[in-house]
Amino acid sequence: MTNATPRLAALMSPERAEDVVDAQTRKLLEERFEVVWATADHTLAAPTKQHAPGAGSAGAGGRRAPLPGAGVPGIDPAAVGELAAGAEVLLTSWGTPRLGKELWADGRGPKVVAHAAGTVKNLIDPVVLEAGVGMFSAGPRIAWSVGEYCLGAMLTLARRLPRFDAALRGGGWKQSAYRGHELRGAKVGIVGASSTARALIAMLKPYECDLAVYDPYLNDERAAKLGVRTATLEDAASAPFLSIHVPNVPETKGMITRELIENLPDGAVVVNSSRGPAIDQPALLQNALSGRIYAALDVYDPEPPTFDEHVLESHNLLLTPHIAGDTAEGHLALAGYVLRDAIKWLEDGTRGESFVDPATWSIAA
Repeated sequence: MTNATPRLAALMSPERAEDVVDAQTRKLLEERFEVVWATADHTLAAPTKQHAPGAGSAGAGGRRAPLPGAGVPGIDPAAVGELAAGAEVLLTSWGTPRLGKELWADGRGPKVVAHAAGTVKNLIDPVVLEAGVGMFSAGPRIAWSVGEYCLGAMLTLARRLPRFDAALRGGGWKQSAYRGHELRGAKVGIVGASSTARALIAMLKPYECDLAVYDPYLNDERAAKLGVRTATLEDAASAPFLSIHVPNVPETKGMITRELIENLPDGAVVVNSSRGPAIDQPALLQNALSGRIYAALDVYDPEPPTFDEHVLESHNLLLTPHIAGDTAEGHLALAGYVLRDAIKWLEDGTRGESFVDPATWSIAA
């Protein structure tokens, strides 16, 4: 680092800082930087999220879930310049407004942006990165939480646990028409070799599965290092377990088509924790509601979704509100995860796991 005590601006509300900065990281910050923390005076109240009008997917116009309360405050865009003045490092997270190129207009802007959250595509213009600014994202750390979600969802639906749970709560006992299945030794189709997919792959190793991965950017050499095999989309989508891990880019919109869904084997388990538009949601719901397949959905198109009663009551569906990457331990680890890599990059140029490569910007999540 060039300065004895470089300045770091934390462009996040006090509430968000409590969420993503653990005690060990706060100590690291105070030891290594002159820290400028945002206060309540720098924030804007987060808007209350509303359900979108009932339109689009199957089940629109049905029962609505309760409206969530106001979220964590975000940083007022007008306060960014004041907070970032003279900072060598910006620590950002959810609620940080988009960082305009004007922060670097004089050629003396921050050297690093360390994002204690996932995607950075809505945070910064890639031109800034091409100019040499180091960008770090906690996406790979969040990926571990997502991987656990996907594994848990697969096991939950493979064993038909929602159905047995509902039966017992309703006064029933064993369901002779249903028997769960093991994951061990099964073929698992994985669409996209992203960081979340790689986390799931690591967790699946003890299950000795046939891991068929479709990703046009995955070559045989990288696949061998991951312990998987490359596959066509049709091959991956013919598996009894299918997990989606793709970014929200034009090429992935609707890639899991009705035809692919209808060609899934009976009893297949589909998990989508990536992006709602990647899958034909009406076709997926139709096949799940018929009892032919099972699906765990954490993302939707649109979000939040509005479903009819028969969708909400289906035992073939596991529905969660975009929380696959949201864990208590995972969130508290985010700032420390990116800061350790950022400090190393400032010291000797090392690109750690959280480094955002401008060369892969177009295919990043």
